[in-house]
Amino acid sequence: MFMRTTAEAWDLPGPGAQPLPTPLSPAAPGEALVGTDTRRLEAAIAQTTALLTGRLAEVEQPFSGTTPARLAEAFAGLDLDRPLPSLGTALQEISRLYLRDAIYFHHPRYMAHLNCPIAWPAVAAELIAATVNSSVDTWDQSAGGTHIEQALIDWTAGRIGLPAATADGVFTSGGTQSNLMALLLARDNYCLARLDHDVQRAGLPPQAGRFRIFASEASHFSLQKAASVLGLGAEAIVPVACDAHYRLDPAALAAAVDAARAAGQLPIAVVATLGTTNFGSLDPIAEIAPWCAREGLWLHADAAYGCGLLVSRRHRERLAGIEQADSVTVDYHKSFLQPVSCSALLVRRRRDLACLTYHADYLNPLSQTRENTPNLVCKSLQTTRRFDALKLWLTLRVLGPDALGEAFDAVIALAGQAHGLLAAAPDFEPLHVPALSTLLFRYRPPGAPPAVLDDLNEAIRKALFRDGRTVIASTREGGHCYLKFTLLNPATTLTDVEAALAQIRQAGESCLRALHPAAAGAQPAGAA
Repeated sequence: MFMRTTAEAWDLPGPGAQPLPTPLSPAAPGEALVGTDTRRLEAAIAQTTALLTGRLAEVEQPFSGTTPARLAEAFAGLDLDRPLPSLGTALQEISRLYLRDAIYFHHPRYMAHLNCPIAWPAVAAELIAATVNSSVDTWDQSAGGTHIEQALIDWTAGRIGLPAATADGVFTSGGTQSNLMALLLARDNYCLARLDHDVQRAGLPPQAGRFRIFASEASHFSLQKAASVLGLGAEAIVPVACDAHYRLDPAALAAAVDAARAAGQLPIAVVATLGTTNFGSLDPIAEIAPWCAREGLWLHADAAYGCGLLVSRRHRERLAGIEQADSVTVDYHKSFLQPVSCSALLVRRRRDLACLTYHADYLNPLSQTRENTPNLVCKSLQTTRRFDALKLWLTLRVLGPDALGEAFDAVIALAGQAHGLLAAAPDFEPLHVPALSTLLFRYRPPGAPPAVLDDLNEAIRKALFRDGRTVIASTREGGHCYLKFTLLNPATTLTDVEAALAQIRQAGESCLRALHPAAAGAQPAGAA
C-alpha cells in the first residue's frame, strides 16, 4: 500500500517546497502519472539528471571490474513488492545496483564491441519520446511521429541511392530484426514470383527445405537465426569463402550457387555484408549486385556497421553498389552515435513490404489504407512500437549529418594508426589491415610457445576486464584466439590505444608466467 504523501514520494526539492497533501495511494492512482502535476515530472527529471551528470563526472574507467557473483549479492533480499520511501531513495538504489558497475561506452578506453557513445541531442529526444509515449504503429497513435519516421526513412534511402519513387522502409529494434525481415521478404517474394505461392496465406511451400541463402563466412550469425525462425533451418545459410581481406569472393559465390543448383537446391538470396563484425570488411557489392540481378537472386546488404559511411565525406565511395540492393540493414545505434534501439530496414521496392501487411479492424482497417492513412504497422513485424526515430531526427537537426560522418571518419583513421603501432611492435601480431574501425590482433611475445597463445590472449582479455581500466573483446578466427579493438568513439585517441597496448603487455607478462613460466622472461627490446 502506498501511504506516503506525494511530496515524500517524489522528494520535491527546494527549501520552499510545499508538501502535497494528496496521498499517493490506490485510491488516487492518477497521482503517479505524468501530466497530472508537472512539478513531479520536473522534480524527477532534475533528480535523475543530477544523478547522471554526477556519475558521468566521476567515471574514471569504463568498468568497475566487478564479477557476476559479487554483483548478484547486491540483489539478494530485494523485495519488489515493497516500494522504497521516495524517488531519491530509489535512485540511490539504482546507483548502487546499476550505475556503479555499468559498462560506460562513452569512456575512450572502451574498445570492445559495436557500442558507440551517444550524441547528447539523442538523450533529449529519449526524454521527449518517453514522456509522450507515442506508439508509431498507427497514425492515430503518433500523428507527427509517423511523419518524422517516414522522413528519416526517405532521407536514409536517398543517402543509400535507392530510387525515390519506389523506396521505403521502417525502423526496427536492430540488425537482427532487420536481417530477419529482409530474408522474410526474400523468401516470400521468391515464392510469389517463382512458385505462385502465397506464404502469408498458405505457409511454407514443399520446396522450402531446398531454399538456400548465400553469405560470406564472416557474415553475422543473425542470418542463421533468421533462417531458423523462418522455417528454413540454419543450414539454409550457405557460407561462401572470403578473399585475403575477409570479403566475400565473387568467384566462390558463383561456384557455390552453381553447386547448389546442381544438387537440386533453390538459391533465393545473397547477403552482402558491408562491415563485418570481426574485420569491418566490406563485401564487393558493386561486383555482386549485377551478377545477382542476372541470376534472379534477391540481394540484401547488411550495412548495420558500415552504414556510418553513408554520412562520410571521405569514404562514401566504399559503399558503391549498395544502391543496387533489394534491401538494406542500417544500425544507427552502431555508427550514428545513437542510443539503443535505433535501426531500420530499407527496401528498393515499396510493394515488396506487402508480405508484412495484415489488417485488423480495430487497428489498421483496410479502409484506412484506401484513404492513404500512413499506418507504419503495415510494413513492420512489430505492432506496438517505440518512437525511436525521434533521437536520430533531433541529432540530425542539431548536429547535422556531417558531424556524424566526421566522427566515423575519425575512428577509421584511428584504426589505421592503431594497426601501424601493432605492425611495428615485435610482440604484437595484427591479423588484418582494418577496413573500418575494427582490428583483430594478438599478443605474441618472442619465446612464447605457440601452444599457449590462445589461452594467453583469452587470459589477457579477462584480466583487463577484471581490472576495468580498458575494455576490449576477443574472438576466434582460423581456430585461434585474437584480441579485438572496436573503435567507435571519436574521443578515443592514439594515446588511449598506446595505454591499452601497454596494459595488454603488462597483463600478458603476468598471464604468461602463470601459463608457461619458462617463457615469461623474454621481452622484446623497446616493448616496456
